[in-house]
Amino acid sequence: MTDIELVIAARTDKGAQEKLISEYTPLVKAVAARFFIRGGEPEDLEQEGMFGLISAINTFTGGGANFSSYVYACVRNAILDAVKKSVGAKHSALNDFVPIIEIGDETVPDTPEDELIMREQRREFLQKISKELSALEFKATVMRLDGMGSGEIAEALGKPLKSISNALARAKAKLEKLYREG
Repeated sequence: MTDIELVIAARTDKGAQEKLISEYTPLVKAVAARFFIRGGEPEDLEQEGMFGLISAINTFTGGGANFSSYVYACVRNAILDAVKKSVGAKHSALNDFVPIIEIGDETVPDTPEDELIMREQRREFLQKISKELSALEFKATVMRLDGMGSGEIAEALGKPLKSISNALARAKAKLEKLYREG
């Protein structure tokens, strides 16, 4: 069966729904792994992503989009909504929300050792740039690296769009200078 046939069947057949869930669980885990909520567990974000997956199964109508793209959007939005809700005060977005920077597009480590190395590289990178950038520049840059648009960043940080654009431009200039020198 194709994904579209499974989606149609999943609305009345629990077995088809379980097959779709099983097939798309790795995608949910990959998206959830990009985010971190201080005080939360990775499984919390995976659970939110699973809600997004189930929503995708129940609401997909076709309309020219392929199902896997629709699932990705639903899962990512569910996780982002959970992260935004956990933030609370609009001016403390990254006090509780730290996206994990991707080293490659959809990079999945082969072994636990590879995962540990990747996480350490990410941590070192974040520490290095945090020393060079102001708090706003750092927050905006990390959120941009995670794929958020300027408007989303401005909303999450409670800042005007122009302030975010300026912070990103300053950060880019500082980081370019840093990497030219070192």
